[in-house]
Amino acid sequence: MREQAQQTDSPATGYSLETDAPEVTEAVGTWLGTLLQAGDLVTLTGELGGGKTCFVRGIVAGAAPQCLHLVASPTFAILNEYPAVPSIYHYDCYRLRGCDDAVELGLEEHLHGTGICLIEWPDRILALLPPARLELGFTYVDETRRRISFLAHGFRMQQLLEQVATRCDANKKPLSPLRSSAK
Repeated sequence: MREQAQQTDSPATGYSLETDAPEVTEAVGTWLGTLLQAGDLVTLTGELGGGKTCFVRGIVAGAAPQCLHLVASPTFAILNEYPAVPSIYHYDCYRLRGCDDAVELGLEEHLHGTGICLIEWPDRILALLPPARLELGFTYVDETRRRISFLAHGFRMQQLLEQVATRCDANKKPLSPLRSSAK
């Protein structure tokens, strides 16, 4: 069992980078996917077409490559489950009216379960989210470039973010890190 109380005692840590192609966005997701473990929660916010599902495709490529062909935006299904060890639950909360809808769907069990939980449009269910999580924000820089902002809450997520940032900084040619800072 994870020690969630200890994970939330430290301040949040942030990091941002820009990607210039969907393949690069997916590659960053893949790096993160290789690090994710059972019980981890990643939220993804941003405009439609901002790169969230592309990033999820990368996470699945890193965490469960045998499921990569299953990745699609769950906007209409609300949940896509990728059968792996651990299981990956990919929620799109865009169509939810709030926390009650999420509880009805069983999302709460996945938030505190033994799988990896990925949530697009988490603002619809903020009250349900555990404090230990990795928040990703996707913004348009221009037609082809995206800025991905990471905010790690909790010790485990901060360690994970540090590993991703180190890898991105080591690969400066395809990626352009903007800043790496503790908040």
